[in-house]
Amino acid sequence: MNKVQDNNAIKHVTGESVYVNDIGVNDRLLYGKIVYSRLPHAIIKSYDLSKARSLQGVHTVLCSKDITGKNQMGPVVQDEPCLAEREVNFAGQAIFLIAAENEETAKKAEDLIEIEFEELESITDLKTAIQKDNLLFEPQKIETGNVKNALKNSKHHLSGNFFTGAQEHWYLETQSCLVIPGEGKEIKIFSSTQHPSETQSIVAGVLGVNKNEVEVEVRRLGGAFGGKETQGNHYAAWSALLANATDSPVKIHLSRNDDQLTTGKRHPFLSNYIVGFDDNGIINALDVEMNCDAGSSNDLTYAILARALFHIDNSYFIPNLKVIGKAYKTNLPSNTAFRGFGGPQGMAVIENIIDSIARYLQLDATEIRYRNFYQINKNNITHYGQKIENNRLFKIYDEIIESSNYFERRKQITEFNSKNEFFKKGIALTPVKFGISFTTSFLNQAGALVHIYKDGTVQVNHGGIEMGQGLNTKILGIASDEFGINSDDIKVTSTNTSKVPNTSATAASSGSDLNGMAVKNAIDKLKKRLVEIAYKSIQKKSKENKISKKDIIFKNDYVFDKNFNDIKISFKELINTSYLNQISLSATGFYSTPGIHFDKKKAKGKPFYYFAFGMSVSEVQIDTLTGAHKILRTDILHDAGNPLNEEIDIGQIEGGFIQGVGWCTTEEIKWDKNGKLLTFSPDTYKIPLITDIPKDFRVKLLKDAPNINVIKKSKAVGEPPFMHCFSVWLAIKDAISSVGDHKIEPELSIPATNEKIVMAVEKVKEDL
Repeated sequence: MNKVQDNNAIKHVTGESVYVNDIGVNDRLLYGKIVYSRLPHAIIKSYDLSKARSLQGVHTVLCSKDITGKNQMGPVVQDEPCLAEREVNFAGQAIFLIAAENEETAKKAEDLIEIEFEELESITDLKTAIQKDNLLFEPQKIETGNVKNALKNSKHHLSGNFFTGAQEHWYLETQSCLVIPGEGKEIKIFSSTQHPSETQSIVAGVLGVNKNEVEVEVRRLGGAFGGKETQGNHYAAWSALLANATDSPVKIHLSRNDDQLTTGKRHPFLSNYIVGFDDNGIINALDVEMNCDAGSSNDLTYAILARALFHIDNSYFIPNLKVIGKAYKTNLPSNTAFRGFGGPQGMAVIENIIDSIARYLQLDATEIRYRNFYQINKNNITHYGQKIENNRLFKIYDEIIESSNYFERRKQITEFNSKNEFFKKGIALTPVKFGISFTTSFLNQAGALVHIYKDGTVQVNHGGIEMGQGLNTKILGIASDEFGINSDDIKVTSTNTSKVPNTSATAASSGSDLNGMAVKNAIDKLKKRLVEIAYKSIQKKSKENKISKKDIIFKNDYVFDKNFNDIKISFKELINTSYLNQISLSATGFYSTPGIHFDKKKAKGKPFYYFAFGMSVSEVQIDTLTGAHKILRTDILHDAGNPLNEEIDIGQIEGGFIQGVGWCTTEEIKWDKNGKLLTFSPDTYKIPLITDIPKDFRVKLLKDAPNINVIKKSKAVGEPPFMHCFSVWLAIKDAISSVGDHKIEPELSIPATNEKIVMAVEKVKEDL
């Protein structure tokens, strides 16, 4: 594919990139403020807004009674009020909205609001929710084989529980929205959202207007990672209500602290398991119950839990497997989508189990992993009935074992540990098999709109969202390649619901897959029209050669028969001629992923179009006295098919891995008993620093691995690299295990903070 420059990167570095908070508006712009509940669970007995409303500089103060449409913004289930009515269900829930001339006035108005609560019993942790059986919806289950009999007939058994914690998205651009009223009922929204069409729908609902009155535009996001898939809708709804009430532009832009205090996180999971296996570590049976903390409402919990169940196997064939997923309601902000969307929580369980089996059998965990891999021609059906096709696990394994010098380094680490009492090293190899597609099948669709102007320049519109992952650069490359013209003549515009309607969220790692194919579809339509004119034009220039329509190609800014490339016309000339011949130079494009389906009742089907594969090897060193760790080296070999843009894909792999390392090590989230977040700012919530990057960091893409029937034979790279982080976490666990000569199974949940590492080391010493 044509290599194109990422102009967005240049704009980011120079400060030219425009985000929601940078958009200039007239002097009528009002400051929007949300008044939150400070209590996790309470009845609103009474309130008085009169003093706040009468404050000079305040244009309106709204409560639930002032909502002109439906007081609801649940994206899937209608269980999320836009503004609290009688009851609040978490600290951080919106109760009132203020529009004022500046921030200072809005804060003064908030202080003037009088409200009386009656506190209710609250549940602010997952264990309590489980004890009280506070289920949000009916459990989900996927089962294959006969788990009960298989466990009974297994020679060895292990059982236990495993916890993975929450994670804050920490996008650089906090939640933001600007709303500008138009004439009549029209309203324009500049939103930091991953899902403009859903934002349009939610806003139309709370305002009580038709969707065609609401236009949502998104130029770019300053990061999202799933945190703006549904929850960006909230700020659009609140801004729209204020703009509608005041007939003035209104902007809401959260501070970092407010963003962390009030938004949902990655779902914490507590999983219980029993596994049966043989002397060689081959798993015969696995029974798992996965319990997740949904927070105060559904949001996307059902789908997130489903993906966790789909990924409980990771890369391993388990003939008898039962996994049950349960979601519990707590009085915390509703947890939401986060890179991996439940996949990391599911995969962490099986990786921990594999590690435990290896230690039980006194074998290298890498050998146990290899023995349990899905096979090529047998043992290749998942627990939900999908066949693993184009399995690249063995190819990747062979390459990374050699390139990382795994087994030799294992010997060196063993020798190091025997000579050092307080510093210990560990190493681990972990695989990734991640399903690509929305598991809600109908979401796998995308649209595009492509215009060619008379001067030969092109404008491309699509329904995807650029949020730092390089989507627009990839789309630009696709358009440049398909038209055969220089990328300087192509512009990828802001995403806008008035140009491409009914889009799906840019999520599930499928932004390039879906929107790239939709853009290609539009370009194919245009080229089909253009070929007719090109054929006639080239034929006029060719006196003896027989030109064929099917052999006409677009390349290097020219159009010609591939068999007679000396007879050609420029793309710009072709466009002008086509216009004069009254040929439409605009086309819509559409794509829907074929062949995917899933029967929820039977829990069987083909929910994924394909799988992305990869492996990583990480070596760490820990200080057993302080729990501090260093990542000495990480090797990653990842399957990206034929990359759409190799530099972007490597950047995504590096970034996803480091974000995963944060979840696995430093990013611990704590709430007090009243549901107040304690780790809500950079001084208490520790995202990875430059010093957390491996000292020796080697990332490679798998070569000669085309992915048939996907745009340019590529593969998605958004979410799969996140799970490479398990090699760091298990390398830390390996280092801890060496304290007891690998005879004791360390207790190490996620995140493996310094404190937990020290505690795990001490526990190993006690159990010796």
